[in-house]
Amino acid sequence: MTDPNDPRTPYVPNDDSHPWRRFVAVGDSFTEGIGDPEPSAPGGHRGWADRVAEVLSQQAEGFSYANLAVRGKLIRQILDDQIDAAVALQPDLLTICAGGNDVLRPGTDPDEIADLLDGAVSRLSATGAAVVVFTGFDVGWNPVFRAMRGKIAIYNENVRAVAERHDAIVADLWALREIQDPRFWADDRLHLNALGHHEVARMALRTLNVPNDLAHLEPDPLPARTWRAARGEDLVWARTHLVPWVLRRLRHQSSGDGLQPKRPDAAPFAGGDAGA
Repeated sequence: MTDPNDPRTPYVPNDDSHPWRRFVAVGDSFTEGIGDPEPSAPGGHRGWADRVAEVLSQQAEGFSYANLAVRGKLIRQILDDQIDAAVALQPDLLTICAGGNDVLRPGTDPDEIADLLDGAVSRLSATGAAVVVFTGFDVGWNPVFRAMRGKIAIYNENVRAVAERHDAIVADLWALREIQDPRFWADDRLHLNALGHHEVARMALRTLNVPNDLAHLEPDPLPARTWRAARGEDLVWARTHLVPWVLRRLRHQSSGDGLQPKRPDAAPFAGGDAGA
């Protein structure tokens, strides 16, 4: 007798389902879901990966999900802490978004970062699972990070080359125009808010060709404000969010130091995941 929860059990999809029953996500704060607080969800955050898992869980019997991502992690830490753990869970669908924190650090080489990503994707693809990699965001709209746009673009080309070598799927954040708008970002301007994570989930499901009923959610208009008021908000943001972020990097500290993954084991998707 076969066990429907065993990922090695052959799966025969029907017209309303997808072929995956064990989804594992690895990465940093983007995949952990920072910026999208949900007190009733594991770890207190929801995020795009949880949203994708929720949709997938509704379309396949015996579906399970793990999220090993931890905020602030550099790509070397993701390789050391998450890749073997992800492989051990025997997934048939894996997502990896890594290297963004490295690319944003001054003096780093996007080619060297991509070499590390190549090693991770090689290891993950060897399992036979479908592997999804993410490009970096287009930050041209953001005056703080606009100067790094070229470096991110170089890294993205490397990501595409890695995907080509290992037959991985590319989820293209760079092309996701909907989130190139401050209304899709959290107050820290470093992480997506609930609307932003919702749009990424929609994009990821399109990339996987999974039918779903997630609709585009239009944010409220930005309130009118004077130039002086806007600059005042910029100063408060810099003092509250940007300076601590820079200081952590200078001290080689991470917001994820000492934290464990919010969903370390592959389990049925449940809890704290309703809403936008």
